[in-house]
Amino acid sequence: MIYLLFGYFATVSIIAGVMTVALKNPVHCGLGLLTLLLHVAGLFVLLNAEFLFAVQIIVYAGAILVLYLFVLMLLSLKTEEQYLHRKYVWIIFGGVGILGELLILILQSPYGGAKGDATAEVLLTTGPSHAVGITMFSDYLLLFEIVGVFLLGAIIGAIVLAKPPAAIDPEPE
Repeated sequence: MIYLLFGYFATVSIIAGVMTVALKNPVHCGLGLLTLLLHVAGLFVLLNAEFLFAVQIIVYAGAILVLYLFVLMLLSLKTEEQYLHRKYVWIIFGGVGILGELLILILQSPYGGAKGDATAEVLLTTGPSHAVGITMFSDYLLLFEIVGVFLLGAIIGAIVLAKPPAAIDPEPE
């Protein structure tokens, strides 16, 4: 049953990821992204990572997707359809090439069986969310704060881009 669920979540995740990039309507792209994020959360449940499942739903499917929709509303996209979706042959060719390179890298990776520092006993006594929190706010605190600054810059940039240009009044003579 696990293999069937994994096949379902993986297949729908791949299809939703392609639809997120390939669809012309930005709202449909957002729905494809929501589908992708929910199915990746399902993969986390199959891995017994309930904390990551909850983070995936709350942070990504909730907050990031809402931010994406706010940016779409702020930018007030016109009905002009100028998209780069006319060169499907090159996109498919490039996608197959990148997929082939990724498969070669995955098959030759020395980190295929790398294990983490925490043993099963530590996770059972402290809990997986406690272990993730301690690791995030001790070893990766600087990176965590840098990501926060980048997100703040992205929000400010979206507001600046969405702001209508101010009308220049001629000087009275």
